[in-house]
Amino acid sequence: MDTTKAHQNVVTLDVHAAKDLLHSSGYNYLDVRSVEEFNKSHVENAINVPYMFKTEEGRVINPDFISQVEAICKSEDQLIVACNSGGRSSRACVELHKSGFQNIVNMGGGYSAWVDAGFAGDKPAQELKTACKFRP
Repeated sequence: MDTTKAHQNVVTLDVHAAKDLLHSSGYNYLDVRSVEEFNKSHVENAINVPYMFKTEEGRVINPDFISQVEAICKSEDQLIVACNSGGRSSRACVELHKSGFQNIVNMGGGYSAWVDAGFAGDKPAQELKTACKFRP
């Protein structure tokens, strides 16, 4: 499938719109950051399925990403997909869309934007955010 066309199917929302969907429209938050990033800090009630892993060979896509998401979520579930800054989540949305998930949106700016918007609590941002290890 043409990657450009696939990206056209991905809707990206800012953190304010994403927060509204989480609190009013039955959306769940799918965090595709690494387990280490997720464990540092995350959105309340978030589901974590890493889209990429850092290996000795470099960054690799989680070969079980789709099956792991399918084990937790149904293809008709409404999902806000987010990572640290928006890159991995955008790519994850493309893969999810190709696999039959239709009610997915990418959260632009990722968890870093969530923290910057003041949605993550009172701790200083440096305690909540991680440097993005996966930025292309």
